[in-house]
Amino acid sequence: MPRLGRDLLVAVAPVVLLMAALPAVYSNRLLLFNFIVLATLAQGINLIYGFTGYLPFGYVGFFGAGAYGFSLLVMHVKAPPILALGGGAAAAVALALLLSPLLRLSGAYFAIASLAASLAVMHAVSNPQLEAITRGPYEISLSGIFDPTLAYACALAVLAGSVALVVWLRSSRFGLALQAMRDDPISARMSGIDVVRARVVAWMLSAAVAGLIGGTYAWYISVFYAETVFSGQFTTFAIVFALFGGTATATGPLLGVALLYGVYNLIGISTPQYFQLIYGALIVALLLFLPNGLASLLRRRGLHVP
Repeated sequence: MPRLGRDLLVAVAPVVLLMAALPAVYSNRLLLFNFIVLATLAQGINLIYGFTGYLPFGYVGFFGAGAYGFSLLVMHVKAPPILALGGGAAAAVALALLLSPLLRLSGAYFAIASLAASLAVMHAVSNPQLEAITRGPYEISLSGIFDPTLAYACALAVLAGSVALVVWLRSSRFGLALQAMRDDPISARMSGIDVVRARVVAWMLSAAVAGLIGGTYAWYISVFYAETVFSGQFTTFAIVFALFGGTATATGPLLGVALLYGVYNLIGISTPQYFQLIYGALIVALLLFLPNGLASLLRRRGLHVP
């Protein structure tokens, strides 16, 4: 089997089968849905940071844009939810294109600028003057289309697509060009790679992933405020999970979510008084001793990590 097909089989199939089967044996479907959402956001962070080295602290802006793009189409156009998901992705991509000049920055400057941009978008959509359009600071209610089963299936499809996209980038010419730019942008430019264009494309791909899962999240919970879908917690979790598992791999972020989100729920319920200490110490220890994530440990043992 070609390497691409083998990696897709190893990375995508187990996740899809497991998450499709778990609702039948585990009653807390919201926990499973949150796992899918965070895993997808971690893959979106992986697309932009793992392949280009740009770390957006304001990544949740695309997630919120997707949720609002989906909701506005449902509320004002009466679009079917499946079609409205495309509108959520389009809203996130449009925002990414609008913010593409931020890619002129690098390092901490880019991270902080993206965070400021996401906060600006949140305050814009929650403006009381826009109540007739976005509901402003008031809640958005989509109870008329509430269908958690179908929304869960769509979220799983988005996760599978994001994992497949990362697998493809790892072996495609475009993905290799992105990694060359990440390691040495000057040499990549001298080799004939259009660095600016490639960065913008990766930026919009990561935004599309966040927009799709943001729209699915809005569909699943059906009632939310701007502060809900623009919460910085989504970005924090996605970044930590991606770094913990290992970036520029498809399975690394999945491992990070499975372990850290599992520990997060276990410690938070059983020993909430020690939660922050144990959870923080676990993350710090791994990043100190395995700065490239769990995937690097597996590679040291001779295992292939797609």
